[in-house]
Amino acid sequence: MILLLRAALGVLGLLYLAIGTGFLFAPVQLGETFGVAAAGAQGLASMRADFTGFFWVLGGSMAWSAWRTHGGALWAAAALIGIALAGRALSLLIDGNYPTALLPMAVEVLSLVIVIVAARHFGKGN
Repeated sequence: MILLLRAALGVLGLLYLAIGTGFLFAPVQLGETFGVAAAGAQGLASMRADFTGFFWVLGGSMAWSAWRTHGGALWAAAALIGIALAGRALSLLIDGNYPTALLPMAVEVLSLVIVIVAARHFGKGN
């Protein structure tokens, strides 16, 4: 079970790190896939800063925890994912449904489950 959790965290962590790097170097292209457009230089700077920061902290904490088999940093990842998921759910209530709404939410739910299970199994290190 530990090996499977480490592998899942490692793969997801690298994926999230890659997404963050994409926002750093190609915010317009990545923004399009996320349904986000920048309004000028300030918008591009915000996309680079905020999206990169979110995905690097998320992916970095997952990858580090997979490498070290340590659950402490995973609670920060769980908080990030949980807040993002809550924001999406609130948006569905306020703004209504859209065709691609469920896929990112499904990925976030899966990521959240993996992170919480791993954090509980890993504890403060093995």
